[in-house]
Amino acid sequence: MLATLLSALRSALFLLFLIVTVIPWATAVLLISIFARGNTVYWACAGWLRLSIYGARYICGVQWRIQGEHNLPSAADTTSGVVLLSKHQSTWETFAYPGLMTHPLAYVFKRELLYVPFFGWAMARMDMIHIDRSKRSQAWSKVAEQGKRLTAMGHWVIMFPEGTRIARGKKGEYKTGGTRLAIEAGVPVVPIAATAARCWPRKTFLLRPGVVDISIGKQIPSVGREPGEMMREVETWIEAEMRRLDPEAYGPESADAAGLAKAEKAKA
Repeated sequence: MLATLLSALRSALFLLFLIVTVIPWATAVLLISIFARGNTVYWACAGWLRLSIYGARYICGVQWRIQGEHNLPSAADTTSGVVLLSKHQSTWETFAYPGLMTHPLAYVFKRELLYVPFFGWAMARMDMIHIDRSKRSQAWSKVAEQGKRLTAMGHWVIMFPEGTRIARGKKGEYKTGGTRLAIEAGVPVVPIAATAARCWPRKTFLLRPGVVDISIGKQIPSVGREPGEMMREVETWIEAEMRRLDPEAYGPESADAAGLAKAEKAKA
């Protein structure tokens, strides 16, 4: 009971921290965007997102550890675009990735987020891909067009193949938009597993202290692949890795199955 109350108080303080910092920061970004575009505006926005995850760390005790960073293009390589395909459990990873990655990220997100005061206004100044989900064919055309342009510039397009935040220990339907884009753009995909719901579950603003594990998989080349078959490989790796990173969420049988699947894959 005391722990829950303390988490609630810390979470309220963190929310206040976000509100107090986003208003002046977003205003500064809007002013900067009058004179600059592109990466300058992106890194200005990423600075607030980095501040946010450090706020969650010091106020709420949400820490993180990353493995597999060597599977990404190096910070010095500004020409290699990739499509990042990540497990999506929480708001935390959407805040964290721009602050933790070495290259500009281009999220694919619903355009309604642009109307969120200050936060959305700043996002509108960034070179990202906002779509109208009610117009599916037009939305995909925009994703393909903008995604190919951005990956050609060396940017990393990031998508959540399950489409929405998924409860801890659960799996959504993996849609093929990310692999379709990678194949059309001729770039590899990088699967990412993240256990953010351990500390910040979906549909709540109650943060719990703990560690978010982020595991970055090996690049999967897209040349000569089919979207569905490629996405099944992504799904298999992410879900097995989630069971390895967070076995208590899936149960011991799932953890054993994940270990067996990895062992069989290594033999192959």
